Amino acid sequence: VDMGQYAHGNQPIQHMIYLYDWAGAPWKAQFHAREVMRKLYSSAPDGYPGDEDNGQTSAWYVFSALGFYPVTPTVGQYAIGSPLFRRTSVTMPGGKVLTIEAENNSRDNVYIQSATLNGTAYDRPWLSREALQAGGTLRFVMGPTPNKQWGTATADRPFSMSKAR
Repeated sequence: VDMGQYAHGNQPIQHMIYLYDWAGAPWKAQFHAREVMRKLYSSAPDGYPGDEDNGQTSAWYVFSALGFYPVTPTVGQYAIGSPLFRRTSVTMPGGKVLTIEAENNSRDNVYIQSATLNGTAYDRPWLSREALQAGGTLRFVMGPTPNKQWGTATADRPFSMSKAR
């Protein structure tokens, strides 16, 4: 599928796209997440890449379509990619509703220009489990070119054991 050495059907590699958030280049995670969803998933009989090991491939798609992915689930941070839908809602445990909106979202507008969480500017390329479970509105403004300022500050990167304390 002309994606270099990336082999999405090999489940252990599926998180690799999101590591751009750790590297200070979240626009690359946004591009590649959307590219994988576009090229490898569809409603056609062959629209599912590789095999399914206990729901991993399906889970990757569902999380990525929402716009985030649990690269390191035990840390409680979800790396942000590129939401597939203009608007969707998820009912969290306890009944709170998280609404995800992506203004200007389209096949060409895959890059986050800005984001707000419950009306407050949000510049980190990750979301905490607590913020997601609290519900509210996560709003992205999407565009056709990368915003190389959004989510790139070193202090805003996701947790890393090698990060200076």
